[in-house]
Amino acid sequence: MSKQDDFSFNGLRVAVTGGTSGLGLALVERLHRGGASVVFIARDASRVRALAARLPGTHGIVGDVADKARIHGLAMQVTAALGGLDLLVNNASTLGPEQLVPLADTECEDFEAALQTNVLGPFRLTKALLGALASSARQGRAATVLNISSDAGVNAYATWGVYGASKAALAHMSRIWDEEMREHGVRFLALDPGDMDTPMHAQALPDADRASLKRPAAAAEELLARVVWAEANSEVTA
Repeated sequence: MSKQDDFSFNGLRVAVTGGTSGLGLALVERLHRGGASVVFIARDASRVRALAARLPGTHGIVGDVADKARIHGLAMQVTAALGGLDLLVNNASTLGPEQLVPLADTECEDFEAALQTNVLGPFRLTKALLGALASSARQGRAATVLNISSDAGVNAYATWGVYGASKAALAHMSRIWDEEMREHGVRFLALDPGDMDTPMHAQALPDADRASLKRPAAAAEELLARVVWAEANSEVTA
């Protein structure tokens, strides 16, 4: 990966899930601008096509990380498009089918659906791409998985139980992955971007003051700076 002070990502091979909206979109734009080879995955085919056309050189894949049957196909498309993988960003996330309700009123199926996207999706995709990441590490390249976490996975917010529990699981899973894969040169980070002005935030809190929220582009810049710093200093952050 490039030096922290120039923020050039020339030659970096990156895959970003949930890449057509909010933070995912900002990451795709920033990495593309920095010279990275970027593949992004999202569910909406029209948005995938539009973004790929707007950012020539990127490669869009239509897919849902919550769909277990599609994971290996997505992983194969990623490695075919990039010729390998250096950085996987598990950004795709959901508040759940029924948003912001007390746990006592949460349907088991809704909890399960959130776990499929927020925990099992990142787990399966990471596992399917682990060979490509390990190969990158053996070649002396930076090999990193960035899982997008949240303070809701640390602090107990009423009505945020499904989302918070899933993000707590994602963060702890990241720590375990990092312990297990460090000797193979693959690093795992779980980083919280903070409260951002995104469609998901507006969906959850429509009355929030948007002016007080962080812009996704600023959050993307901060996250990538921390990834670069972590690579240079062998940081474990979760």
